[in-house]
Amino acid sequence: MSRPRAFDEQQVLEQAREKFWATGFAGTRMDDIAKVTGLGKGSLYGAFGDKGKLFHRVFDDWCTAVIDVAKGQLAGGPDAQAMARLAGYIHLMAENTAADTERRGCLVAKGAAELAEHDATVAARSAETMKALLTLLRTDIGAAQRHGDIDSAADPERLAALLLTVVRGIEAVGKAGLDPETLRNIADTALAVLPTSKRS
Repeated sequence: MSRPRAFDEQQVLEQAREKFWATGFAGTRMDDIAKVTGLGKGSLYGAFGDKGKLFHRVFDDWCTAVIDVAKGQLAGGPDAQAMARLAGYIHLMAENTAADTERRGCLVAKGAAELAEHDATVAARSAETMKALLTLLRTDIGAAQRHGDIDSAADPERLAALLLTVVRGIEAVGKAGLDPETLRNIADTALAVLPTSKRS
C-alpha cells in the first residue's frame, strides 16, 4: 500500500504559482519551489513531475480560474441585464489591473509570452482560454442585442474580439505603468463606443 501524501496539493500548487508568477518560468528553479513549499525536490518530482509539468498544472489551474471569473460576470441572467454584466466584467478587469501594484500582470499572458513559442501545451491552453473568453463575451453581447442595448446589425464576434483585446490591453498597459484612472477611462471608452440600438 502506497504512503498517503503528507501535504496539501492545492496549497503547494498555489505556492508554486506565486513563485512562477513572480520570477517567470526560466527564472524559477525546482530548488526555489522546494524552498517556498517546504518540500524536498524528490517529493515535488514524485507528485508533479519536472518543472515543466508542474508549471503546466499551475498554468492550467490559472486559465480555469480566468474563465470562471468571466463566467461569473457574464454567463446567465436575463437579457435585460446583459449590458450591465458586460460593463461589470470590463470594469472588474480594469480594477484588478489597477490593484496589481506589483505589476505582475496575468499569468496567462506572462506564461504565453515566455513559453508559447516553444511549448505546445502552454500555446494550446492559452489559445483555448482566449476562445472561451471570446465565447462568453459574444454570448453576452448577443443577449444585449436581443434586448436592444446594442445594435442588432453589429457583428457580435467582432465586438467580442474588440472587447477581449481591450481587456488584455488594459492589463498590458497597466503592467507598463499607466495609472489606475487611465485604465478606468479605457474601460469606460470601450463600452461607450459600442454601437447602440437604433431603438434606444
